[in-house]
Amino acid sequence: MADEADIHELYEESVQNVENEVEFLKTTFAERTGRTAYTLREDFCGTASLACEWVKQGTEYSAMGVDIDASVLEWGRQNRISRLSSPDQARVRLIESDVQTVETPPVDLLVAFNFSYWIFDERAQMLNYLRRCYESIKADGLLFLDLFGGPESMEETKEKTKHDGFTYVWHQAKFHPVTNHLQCYIHFKFKDGSRLKRAFSYSWRVWTAPEIRDLLLDAGFSNVTVYWEGEDEDGDGNGEFTPNAKGEADLAWVAYVVAEK
Repeated sequence: MADEADIHELYEESVQNVENEVEFLKTTFAERTGRTAYTLREDFCGTASLACEWVKQGTEYSAMGVDIDASVLEWGRQNRISRLSSPDQARVRLIESDVQTVETPPVDLLVAFNFSYWIFDERAQMLNYLRRCYESIKADGLLFLDLFGGPESMEETKEKTKHDGFTYVWHQAKFHPVTNHLQCYIHFKFKDGSRLKRAFSYSWRVWTAPEIRDLLLDAGFSNVTVYWEGEDEDGDGNGEFTPNAKGEADLAWVAYVVAEK
């Protein structure tokens, strides 16, 4: 089963929910600006599933996806963009480039999700990237980031989640408290006993919410809001995110950060 599996399909089933993300993006943008967002840029876009979902909203919507990996962009063209209608396909543009230097027309929304921007482990480099984001959105545009935290984000541990036909394994292999360096892997295990070890690898710095907020303000953004996930009756995350100035002392949490120009 491992030999026949597609790691990008497995990743999206395990990690992403682009329908919910688009709903959060468009609703939050309208609440904060009083208008509708039509143009989106997805940094570190990978397979560009979010960009593809964005343009499904209608003929006025367009999206750009930026990623440095040519192979994953081609996978997105063959397996995601190709599934769109011809008019929708024409409104998605994939750009093979470094997000630190890419030049694009200003957009309503700029998104860097799945913690991918944590690849910038030095403050000066992160600040430079956030300044480029600031320059890449319209006068009333918004930047959306996500981040995770809590004591468990700084542990060396494995977390397993069962899906139909496979198990997703999130592996925090190494953590260095002096630098907040975190080395992570994604593994997949299948019913027949076969495995895909280190299907994905991430070398990140764990950035805290106060650090990201301060960096965004230093980059020129006028207001930064953290959106915290609510809980269901069992105390688990319910997928609904609302502004929260303090957060909760959870062992592990995921939040969105919304920055206004």
